[in-house]
Amino acid sequence: MDQEPYDVKRVHRTLYAPPRGEFALVEVPPVPVLAVDGRGDPNTAPGYAAAVEALYTTAYTLKAAAKRAGGRPFVVAPLEGLWRAGDSTAFTRRDKAAWAWTMLVTLPPWTTPQDVEAARSAAAQRTSRAALDLVQHRTLHEGLCLQTLHVGPYDDEGPVLARLHDTVMPARGLTFNGDHHEIYLGDPRRSAPERLRTVLRQPVRPADTAEPGG
Repeated sequence: MDQEPYDVKRVHRTLYAPPRGEFALVEVPPVPVLAVDGRGDPNTAPGYAAAVEALYTTAYTLKAAAKRAGGRPFVVAPLEGLWRAGDSTAFTRRDKAAWAWTMLVTLPPWTTPQDVEAARSAAAQRTSRAALDLVQHRTLHEGLCLQTLHVGPYDDEGPVLARLHDTVMPARGLTFNGDHHEIYLGDPRRSAPERLRTVLRQPVRPADTAEPGG
């Protein structure tokens, strides 16, 4: 019998299908990811489009290699992004020039750094895209997080994030414990802005505890 393709959205359904309009508290396990770092407005920074293209080139090369080798098939995961700024209000104000980012594609749990390096090398033989050199294998460990589903344009996220930062987190005695995380369940090239679905996730910790390593 053929193996069912690994699909992170199905295996971790709770993490990829949060409620809309409310913030759910979840525990996110460590996951391997493809990652590319950059900074600047994602709508105008040339490095952003190159990073996304390199991530998917590598991910689909990994998928093809697994198929050729008779390994377990998998569904390429949706694009995700970690976003950071010196001032958290840069997100609620949508000051995109102040943003730094790490774009991600989650990998099946058995993927190794050696697998990723082999895929990058194979992809580089077919394309001259320099951003392939920036793709890294990492393990993302967020732990305790608050998350919600946002439906609509990305630029309408500001009030949702302001509510999270200014009302929800203080009311629950929580504070920031990592980068703002977005998971893009819709494709802006194919969906109307009002139909885009985005998971908004924020790693948190009790406000009365010291930061890890502090």
